[in-house]
Amino acid sequence: MIALGCDHGGYNLICAIKKYLDEKGIEYREYGTFSTESVDYPIYAYKVAKAVSKGECKTGILCCGTGIGIAIAANKVKGIRAAVVNNEFGAEMTRRHNHANILCMGGRVTNAEDAVKYADIFLNTPEEGGRHEKRLAMIAEIENGTFKV
Repeated sequence: MIALGCDHGGYNLICAIKKYLDEKGIEYREYGTFSTESVDYPIYAYKVAKAVSKGECKTGILCCGTGIGIAIAANKVKGIRAAVVNNEFGAEMTRRHNHANILCMGGRVTNAEDAVKYADIFLNTPEEGGRHEKRLAMIAEIENGTFKV
């Protein structure tokens, strides 16, 4: 199950991504917003991030105007690794190396066709272990306040 959320600036991207998910038969939950009327993105970032952090959804996709604000808000939730992506390589590596669990994109900087392409890559890229596990553990230590340099 994939958690979907957006503000008004990312609404067009979420609509395109929902169409792609429907065509692929991939289940998702929508956390809003449901129009282009101006809203506050932290609300939707929080809803999606909580669904992912609690395990209600495996991954999430969030969209706002740039992807930046909604990613910052989502990353405040413990256990979330939300990454802003604006190219194919980033969509792959954020899953493969960083084990990102939320993909963030911007409706004012990414077109719908590319957003669907990035979502497809993100959702279908396996996570690698190996040397990346050490780095992910370090990130968890930072999050838990136990990191020492």
